[in-house]
Amino acid sequence: MSIPFGGPRGIGGELFEQRVSPRIMESSWNDRWLPPSLLRVERGFMLPRREVFPHVIEMNYQARRRLGCSVYLVHDRGEWLLIDIGFQDTTDEIIDLIRQLDFSLANCKYLVATHADVDHIQGLKRAKELLPGATTVGHPECQQLLAAGDRIVTYAEISAQGISIDLPEIKIEQTINEGSTLTVGDLSLEVWNTPGHTPSQLAFRVGDLLFSGDNIYRDGGVGNIDAHHGSDIPAFIHSLERIRDSDVKWLLPSHGPIFRKDRTQIQRTIDRLTGYQHMADFGTCAVDWPLLDEWEAELARGFNPDQA
Repeated sequence: MSIPFGGPRGIGGELFEQRVSPRIMESSWNDRWLPPSLLRVERGFMLPRREVFPHVIEMNYQARRRLGCSVYLVHDRGEWLLIDIGFQDTTDEIIDLIRQLDFSLANCKYLVATHADVDHIQGLKRAKELLPGATTVGHPECQQLLAAGDRIVTYAEISAQGISIDLPEIKIEQTINEGSTLTVGDLSLEVWNTPGHTPSQLAFRVGDLLFSGDNIYRDGGVGNIDAHHGSDIPAFIHSLERIRDSDVKWLLPSHGPIFRKDRTQIQRTIDRLTGYQHMADFGTCAVDWPLLDEWEAELARGFNPDQA
């Protein structure tokens, strides 16, 4: 089912008024953030849902503060799923907040991993404990990395920077890949495999929205490029070209703010990565290094300070 999303929506309007009581509207209308210690479901009342688009809640926006990576709740007709969950130390808070938004925890259909990076998936084991009816899904490589407990590729261990993060035993119960579809209610999420940052990077299209993972952020940056991570610059460029040439209007990234797709901005990012293919900035992720060919020629003819 294709949903014509025209633009972002906040908590105002008829839908909001139907969801919450006048008492809650009066206390929450100004979108004031309350710390978690004060977020309480009053007798018979739920918190207002702050949808960024119809059927879509982003949990950092909902909480009005940064919890970690973006965590998207997509819902329709009572069913819902989560795209990524982030670190385990915020998992209970996120699930409790979802409960306070009047979602039945028994109706969570999927827990989706966009890829295997620890900052996206560390909380999956705890989320599965809290949502036992949900199926954990991800790319086949994501399944393999988590089954093996690979601490290097998942970024759980970066010894040079003193980073060592707990990586729980996580089971991806169902694999998805290019061409797969996930459904909640009457909504269908089209699965894209968009390698580059990592081979297992997935994106999800619903109407004119693309949950775009770590492909590109609002400042034009991209997910880490790292040979140990399996990054592939030519594949990254291809994924960005696909996003650029698609007719999606909004990009919902895994980090940072949601933004309108801008072909010019994406092209600037593509041009930058195209240059990286032929420079030493990202080591063995480059396809060649023309400077060394220039040096070979210079070695043959000898050093000339007037030409250096």
